Formats: sequence, C-alpha cells, structure tokens
Amino acid sequence: MPNVLIRTLSGIAFVAVIVGCLLLGMSTYCVLFAIITALLLNEFNELLIQHDIAQVNNTVSVISGVYLFIAFFLCCSGAVGLIAFAPYILSLLFMPICGLYLKHEHPITDWAYTFAGQLYIALPMALLNVLAFNQIYSPVLPLAVFIFLWLNDTGAYCFGCTLGKKIKFQWSMFNGHCSLTHKLFPSLSPKKTWVGSIGGAIVVLLGAWAFHSLLPSSWDGSGVGCLFWLGLGLTVCIFGTWGDLVESQCKRALGIKDSGNFLPGHGGVLDRFDSALLAIPAATAYILLWGV
Repeated sequence: MPNVLIRTLSGIAFVAVIVGCLLLGMSTYCVLFAIITALLLNEFNELLIQHDIAQVNNTVSVISGVYLFIAFFLCCSGAVGLIAFAPYILSLLFMPICGLYLKHEHPITDWAYTFAGQLYIALPMALLNVLAFNQIYSPVLPLAVFIFLWLNDTGAYCFGCTLGKKIKFQWSMFNGHCSLTHKLFPSLSPKKTWVGSIGGAIVVLLGAWAFHSLLPSSWDGSGVGCLFWLGLGLTVCIFGTWGDLVESQCKRALGIKDSGNFLPGHGGVLDRFDSALLAIPAATAYILLWGV
C-alpha cells in the first residue's frame, strides 16, 4: 500500500477517534486522554533512556502523569475537591527519594528529566480538563483546540506547497529575494516557511469564524462572541507552531526523525501531539484571562 494512502487513512482514523471520544461523553473522553497521556510519557521517557540522556523511572513517571490527568478530571468535574491532588504531590516527592536507593551516576539529571516529563506532557494534558469542564462537561473547547491545530497544519502545508513556490518563482524572475519563503527555523524544520505559517493562520481564523457561526447555541453556554473564537484560534495557531518546533528541537538533539512509529505514516505519539502540548496550556490561559 502506498505511503501516502497509509498516511491518509491513519490520519483519518486518528481524527475520528479524537472527535468521536470527545463527543461520546466525559467517560470516553477521560479514558482516551488518560491513555494518550500514558503513551506520551512512555514514549518521551523511552527516548531519554535509549539515548542515554537520563535514567528516568518510567513506571513512576507514567503513573504520576496519568494520575494528574485523573485528579484534574475529578476536580474540574466537581466529583472531588483539591484533596484529589494529594497523591500526586506525594509522587513528586517520591521521585527524588528514589534516587537515594537507585544510586545512579547523575541523579540530578534524572530528577530534572523526570520532572520535565511532568511539566512538558502531564500538565498540558491535565489542563485539557479545564477546557472540557465549565460546571458540566462540554466537548466544545477541546474540540475547537484540536480542530484549529489540524486546520493550521493543513493550511500551512497547502500554502507552503502551492503559494510559496509560486511567490518564489515570480520573485526570482525579477532577481528579488522574498522573505515570505524564508524558513521559520531552518536548523529545526527546513520545510516550515513564513508563507506557510501565515497561510495556516488565515485558515485557522476562517475556521474559527465558521466554528462560531455553525456552533449550536445549546453548546455555547458561555455566550462568547466571534472575537473570542478568533482570539482562541490565533492563540492555538501561534503556540501550536511553537510546540511543533520545540519537539523538532528535541528530535534534532537526539538525532532522530520521528519520536516513534505508533501511527503509520505519522511517526510517534509525540509527533501527533507536539503542537497540542503548548497549545493546550496557552488556550487554558486564554480562556481564564477571558473569564469564560
């Protein structure tokens, strides 16, 4: 089967699972993203261990990260109060204590990377619950964040591959030098250009306007207007692009192309959620500042 077809089919299946589980209700939402959190942390820790970066206690890291997601879920849904976070705080204390008994050569490095996984992966995934709950469960905001991320990727790719080449060709006829075809970060992502990023932002803003226009009033309990959705779309677009570049920086440092092979044609789990790991916290801060 051609690689393009495999990539397309796996991408459609990935989107269908995310959207379907968000729409089916909070139980399926909780199970899916708890599993995704575990997969992300496991992949991140395995990369560190395989490349001799740090000896992370993978089991403790994964259990702690998944529990943080569940604690946020319980607290945001109103099922349990702040006491839900007590076991997670104890797990954070347990991480450096483990170093006393494991007697690794570089314990501080091990702690740092263990905590990095919690900050880089577990916390952003847990914050998804802040978006999903406003007194009651609503898939609207999490769904919007993922849709905006997908629109940004699609728009950037289409504009970069079509309009970018056209601008570069026309400008070269006049012996010019067009800054729109410059790479965002050539050393990290040679294919990302300014014209692609601008195109992605335009598509996201159009998508945000359409999202607001098509959203049933029964789903929009907060009563926010179009400006809110445009701002959210732009926030997700900017931080999603940075999230992609941050993971590219990590992979470049490790000397690898993909973080794994979890999804055929798309690489590892981190490759699929790299944008979300920065976009979700940014979106959470945005809605809190907006007062939604």
